[in-house]
Amino acid sequence: MKKGLVWQIIAGMILGIIFGYLANEYGKALKPIGDIFINMIKIVIVPLVFSTIVSSIAGMGNLKRVGRLGLKTLVYFEIITTIAIIVGILATNITKPGIGVDIQHLQASDIKSYVETAENTKPLDVLVGIFSPNLFASLSQGKILPVIFFAVMFGISLASIGEKGKSVLAFFQAVSETMFSFVRMVMGFAPFGVFALMATTVATYGFKSLIPLGKLIIVNHLTIVFFILVVFGIVALLAKVNLFVLIRNLKEELIIGYVTDSTETVMPQIMNKMEKFGCDRSIVSFVIPTGYTFNLDGSALYQGMVVPFIAQLYGIDLSFGEQLTILAILMLTSKGIAAVPGASFAVLSATLLAVGLPVEGLGLVLAVDRLMDMARGIVNIIGYALAAIVVSKWEKLFDPSKAVLFKKSATNEIEVAG
Repeated sequence: MKKGLVWQIIAGMILGIIFGYLANEYGKALKPIGDIFINMIKIVIVPLVFSTIVSSIAGMGNLKRVGRLGLKTLVYFEIITTIAIIVGILATNITKPGIGVDIQHLQASDIKSYVETAENTKPLDVLVGIFSPNLFASLSQGKILPVIFFAVMFGISLASIGEKGKSVLAFFQAVSETMFSFVRMVMGFAPFGVFALMATTVATYGFKSLIPLGKLIIVNHLTIVFFILVVFGIVALLAKVNLFVLIRNLKEELIIGYVTDSTETVMPQIMNKMEKFGCDRSIVSFVIPTGYTFNLDGSALYQGMVVPFIAQLYGIDLSFGEQLTILAILMLTSKGIAAVPGASFAVLSATLLAVGLPVEGLGLVLAVDRLMDMARGIVNIIGYALAAIVVSKWEKLFDPSKAVLFKKSATNEIEVAG
């Protein structure tokens, strides 16, 4: 207990694995505790995102700057996610984890809901959905994109009325600080939530399901390590920041994101830490929430791996042209329905349908998807943080003197800029 939150979370994770393995039925019964922890974090995300974006955009007071910031952010997102897809495709082509796997020994899972989502969701529909006619409906459904758009427009409008808007701006600044304080209290429950989540995962899925697709799991994790060290390493080098210092500062968020299988649970902490790391608050407030829809580097990497993997399972050789088609489709679909529940599988379903590969192959991968999803969340978290640094650098709003190893945990003692 004296070691701090990180060690408490690690202890909860290890004990949860042991408990879930030894006490199967009791492990499954702990699911509500894990769900409560995740829900308590998620409930704060929409008001936090809305209040921080409004206060930051209103503070800018410059429509041209907002437009420039949005363009730079989206360009960076597209470049990095495209590289992630390419790395995923190349990794599967080189290692061939699907060759030699007997699909008769794999247990297929039901993927009907994912296929229906892919068939019924079009990029144009998602674009229209950004301009939601009912903000409260979007808030209740946890849809981030409409909230971001409305918050940006509200912030610009608030800035345009000058002195009259100062009291409203002060209100949203107070709401933002309150939400960070709320997160700090909830994080005290993290070790118990992590314990319950790991116990439930191990009790539900066990270890037997991992054996037939063990090569895919290993290749997936090695590719993730490669992507972090090489691709993110190059980005960090160009941005002149120490990648390993950044990762060490985000250790709590990486552990929680991995165990909970949800990067949304650590959005507030990432925003706080990147501001403390030297990024401008207005950049952080815009880039990181937007990244949760458009900058899913880990998910893009995974999708690039799974499509050719399924082709290998069924003995289908993909030509260079077909693989370029897969790349082009993933570049579009991975952005188009990123906010949809089960997004990765919905995107993969759409891609497989488009290139004529057997969609039922996804059912063979679903058994190990949770484990790989936990790992790709780590890539997403580091990707959000690096994006905030890069865009802050482009805008000349990065303080390199703050980019050091924090002495105190920003999760245990959240500091909010006033």
